Amino acid sequence: MTSDEFNDVCRTLPATTHVVQWGGADVWKVGGKVFAIGGWNSGDAGITFKVTGIAYELLKDRPGLRPAPYLASRGLTWIQHHGRPGLSDAELCDYIRHSYQMVAGSLSGKRRRELGLAETSPAAARRS
Repeated sequence: MTSDEFNDVCRTLPATTHVVQWGGADVWKVGGKVFAIGGWNSGDAGITFKVTGIAYELLKDRPGLRPAPYLASRGLTWIQHHGRPGLSDAELCDYIRHSYQMVAGSLSGKRRRELGLAETSPAAARRS
């Protein structure tokens, strides 16, 4: 996945913001909280995203994937796609979208309403 493709995927998600920080990384947020980070050194992608605990256990030892530096060392369930074979672009897009949903869903109901987001909390899902 190229940096343009990564940014295009993140840009399509509602109420997102983009900043460049941490040495030129593309950092995507919803409600001020990070859901995806993309960095490119010498053309190689390092795409970092939040996952569930189960997905973390399944992905952390796969070739081309690893626990995200800094984040995972603090007990957070973030994975970094850093090489081949890693994930296909379609799988990577799915994980980025799911990371967005988890982060957006963790925002307060008030904050989600301010951002124009539908109810995405676990409690809202149980009510439907």
